[in-house]
Amino acid sequence: MVISLRHDETEVTALADDLVLFRYVYRPGEAQLESPRPFFHPVRTLRGDLVTLYRPHDHVWHKGIALSLPHVGTENFWGGPTFRNGAYAQEHNDGAMRHDGFDVAVAKDDVVRLDERLTWVTESGQTPVTERRRIAATVLPDVDGGGDGDGAAWLLAFETTLVNISGSQIVIGSPTTAGRPNAGYGGLFWRGPRSFTGGTVMTPDGAGSDELMGMRAPWLAFAGRHDEHGRSSTLVFRDSPANFSYPSQWFVRSTPFAAVCPAPFFDTEFPFDADAALTLRYDIAVADGSLDPAACARLAERAAARDLLPAEE
Repeated sequence: MVISLRHDETEVTALADDLVLFRYVYRPGEAQLESPRPFFHPVRTLRGDLVTLYRPHDHVWHKGIALSLPHVGTENFWGGPTFRNGAYAQEHNDGAMRHDGFDVAVAKDDVVRLDERLTWVTESGQTPVTERRRIAATVLPDVDGGGDGDGAAWLLAFETTLVNISGSQIVIGSPTTAGRPNAGYGGLFWRGPRSFTGGTVMTPDGAGSDELMGMRAPWLAFAGRHDEHGRSSTLVFRDSPANFSYPSQWFVRSTPFAAVCPAPFFDTEFPFDADAALTLRYDIAVADGSLDPAACARLAERAAARDLLPAEE
């Protein structure tokens, strides 16, 4: 397959031959309440099956796959209400992630590569954080899927480096660190299609469901079925050993909707010091078919070996 990139003033689209792998919207037009920020949607398998959901009615601030943090000091870069003092309340604190430019936006040697600069802007107009984001994608050679997997998969690598430019320490947390149990979301968050509700969650220890909320593992996978044709797809999310929280806890839901987030701030606040840099990196393998845990493990290993975003000198 030939990898290519289509670019306009608000989004870039990665293609394998004529198939859209993903659209990355870097200048979103949503309301401030939804914390406008770059996101991946649609994301599709190599068979063309859609594996993301955009602005569901239950949480309109869920946007496919997006870096989202609900508790950045007193600011919310997730969207919607903030959990404080035992309840959610809508505050005037929904910030945005502003795209400042691409240093790299190319498709070369069968790899799509994006290097992006961003500034985090609070609703009141302050700029506490700058970010450099590196993104890469490629099609993987056939893999042994197990189950009814057919071996077709592609890989998305995502790295963010945040710098605290506020002049003071920022404490990053989650609704769980603010007192709500099992609500440790915050990080690179995926919202799956509605038909994935009730899907299968897999880790190195085997398959399960919602009981895996908050567990630690080097990778976590989610398999679900599609409406219309009834085919299945599997996403394998890999944490990086370089991350400070490795292996991170996972925010995962199969019901009432499909969602996965490697959550480095799940139940412990992170003191982000002034002028400090924080780097987080993840890989997501998008595969056709319902893979079994052994196949997911192999795919996670292949993602690690492929290393689409090597460390810079």
